[in-house]
Amino acid sequence: MKKKIWLGVLGIVIIAISFFLYRLSKPPAAAPVDLGAETMLQFDVTRENLSKTIEVKGKSSYLNETFIYAPYSGDVVKWHVKDGTQLKKGDIMFELDGTKLSNDIALMEANSKKAQLEKRLNELQAAMSEHEAPPLTTEYESKKYFVEKEQNKIVNELNEVNEQINRTDIEEKKKKLGQSKFAAPDAGIFLFEDSSKIPQAVKESDRLGKIVDLGKLQLITYVGEQDVFQIKPGMPVKVKINALKNITLEGSVERVSKFAKSGTDQSSGQAAQFEVNIHLQPNENLIAGLSLTGEIEIANKENIVVVPTLAVQRENDKYYVMKQTPEGLEKTFIEIGLETADKTEVISGLNEGDKVVLQ
Repeated sequence: MKKKIWLGVLGIVIIAISFFLYRLSKPPAAAPVDLGAETMLQFDVTRENLSKTIEVKGKSSYLNETFIYAPYSGDVVKWHVKDGTQLKKGDIMFELDGTKLSNDIALMEANSKKAQLEKRLNELQAAMSEHEAPPLTTEYESKKYFVEKEQNKIVNELNEVNEQINRTDIEEKKKKLGQSKFAAPDAGIFLFEDSSKIPQAVKESDRLGKIVDLGKLQLITYVGEQDVFQIKPGMPVKVKINALKNITLEGSVERVSKFAKSGTDQSSGQAAQFEVNIHLQPNENLIAGLSLTGEIEIANKENIVVVPTLAVQRENDKYYVMKQTPEGLEKTFIEIGLETADKTEVISGLNEGDKVVLQ
């Protein structure tokens, strides 16, 4: 009897120990997590100014550049300018030796005079021959006389054409000779094509340098076909010099090309690029050749209701936000206007001071 009792007690103890070990091996149930407002991003609907910009990059260059070319081939008698010389329009820049050109003109004028005398002599001889010619008695003589007369007429016409060409060449050479003392066509700073090698002899049409206006520079940049239709002449531009981040330059769009840059059309496989010229206001730190970054302001609205773009969601062709109300979150459809990466204009559906939530 006692043995049975001990066996029963032992069984109860074993069961109790097994239950205790089971409870230790099972982790406690996790406490419920409040997924309420604290886990959601909440934004205020505000009223502020909003602008949309397009970023562009490029190099600064002179807005007005007048390239200087040698008017004819010859030795340089004297340079009146140095690299960086300030010029007024009409200032003498250099003098060219015109001896060879003068000799060419004299020879051509002599040949022209000779041709005129020969023409006159031929006309006199033809008139005399016609006056002294015997009567034409046969058909052959009549035809021969007619042919000779027409030949002389054609020769005279050809000589007249050659004479006109010769006179044109003479006038052109005289015009070039008139530039032997070459005057500056514009005002500005003269820069040699190669300041380390000042030419002492030139060939016709050699580019010797350029005259630039240091006070008028531009930013030349290129934009894609998605942006070109949004940019208009006159739009304001904020420009930064990449090497001087703390300096902001003022500018405005001067011109937008309507033709794609060569080599960026569909046939080349590259995306089309369109040139945009931005006029820059003078600045003592601004010189040609600098790398610049600009922000073209394509739209600007003042005192409008805006909401963070992150909070705006789209459903088919409509836009909505999750608006915070005393009763909880409410799906609210809105009409939007100007959009930027950070803020979006709300035309209707929200008021200043409302709160929206990003779930």
